[in-house]
Amino acid sequence: MIPRFPVYLFDIDGTLLDSAPDITGAVRCVLGQHAPVEASDAFLQSFIGHHLIDCFQCLYPAYTAGQIDAMVQEYRRVYPLREHQSTRLYPGVAETIAALGGRKSTATTKGTPTARIVLEKFGLLPHFEHVQGTDGFPCKPAPDVILKSFEALNVRPEDCLLIGDAAPDMEAGRNAGVKLCAVRYGYGDQKAMARFEPDYWIDDIRELLPR
Repeated sequence: MIPRFPVYLFDIDGTLLDSAPDITGAVRCVLGQHAPVEASDAFLQSFIGHHLIDCFQCLYPAYTAGQIDAMVQEYRRVYPLREHQSTRLYPGVAETIAALGGRKSTATTKGTPTARIVLEKFGLLPHFEHVQGTDGFPCKPAPDVILKSFEALNVRPEDCLLIGDAAPDMEAGRNAGVKLCAVRYGYGDQKAMARFEPDYWIDDIRELLPR
C-alpha cells in the first residue's frame, strides 16, 4: 500500500495521458521532411519522456546541432496543430486525480504552456495547484523541473512522491531526493526504471488512492 503524501508530482505523457499517437505522429511529420529512416512506433515511443534531441540524433547521427535544433523547433510547431485529438486519459486517471488528497504539480518535459493546455483539455487542470514544465532549463534526468515545483509550492523533498513511467523520471526524482513511484503501463523501459530502485510500483494509477 502506498502511504499518503503531502505533495504529488506527476509526469504527464505515459503516466496521465496515453499521448503516444499524437507525439509519434508529430515526430513522423518532422521525419517526412528529411531523408527516409526506419523508425517503428515502438522505437519512437521509447523516446517519450526523453528530450526530442535524443530521438533525432539517434535517427540522424550525422546532423549538426543546428539541424537537430531545427527539427525540434519544427516538432514544436506541428505538435500543437494535432490538438491532442488522438490522446486519451489512461483508465482511472480522472477519478484518481479528483479524489487524491494532497497538493499536486507536474514534472514534464513539455513546456509549461503546453502542459496547461493538455491538462485543461482533459479536465485535470483544476486539480493541480501548480503546473511545471521544462522551460529553458535542463530536462529530466536533471532534477530542475522538480526543484522548480519545490520553489513554487514551498515544500521539501521528503514531502513529495514523483509518479512517472520512464527512467529519466526516476533518475530526476533520485537527484531531487523525492520518493519514487514507477508506473508499469506507460512507455518506459521497466528494467531501466528499476535501476533507480523506485519506492513503489503500480499497474494502475488508482493504486495511489488509500484503500
